[in-house]
Amino acid sequence: MMSTILFACKSASSTTASTEATELSKKLDRPTQVAIKGNWILTNVSYAGSDYIKVNSFDLADSKCFIGSTWNFISNNNKGTMTLNAPSCTAFSSPIVWSINNQGLFVLKIVDPGTKSKNVRSGYLLKVAGLTDNSFQLIDNINVGGQSKDVTYQFQRAN
Repeated sequence: MMSTILFACKSASSTTASTEATELSKKLDRPTQVAIKGNWILTNVSYAGSDYIKVNSFDLADSKCFIGSTWNFISNNNKGTMTLNAPSCTAFSSPIVWSINNQGLFVLKIVDPGTKSKNVRSGYLLKVAGLTDNSFQLIDNINVGGQSKDVTYQFQRAN
């Protein structure tokens, strides 16, 4: 039996398919930002073909390394942290800068230690979906072999 693994990743200045034709709004969705403030755990990463496609999420690690990662979102200054701690993956922790615009897009910048967030010129755009008091999803859009595929990151409130 022969198996094939495809690799997929996005550039640091990625956009979602829905924003390519329209300009990115800078107007923030404050109520949604306040709704996700706090501590969260990324509980699942899913996408079509996950048995055959290896996704390098946020140019950091294999998407499966994000399962169990902890995220902190501070809504009044749009900062926070993300920490990858999966046992079989390289540990990683970083400050982040984030926001949600009125188009429902989550804007994420990963800030390298010693770098001011205003100097970070690249980031990621994801769609916010399924927001409840205790869970939400971020949906990324990747290109795999010329086809557009969604990667869904499922978050659960930690406290």
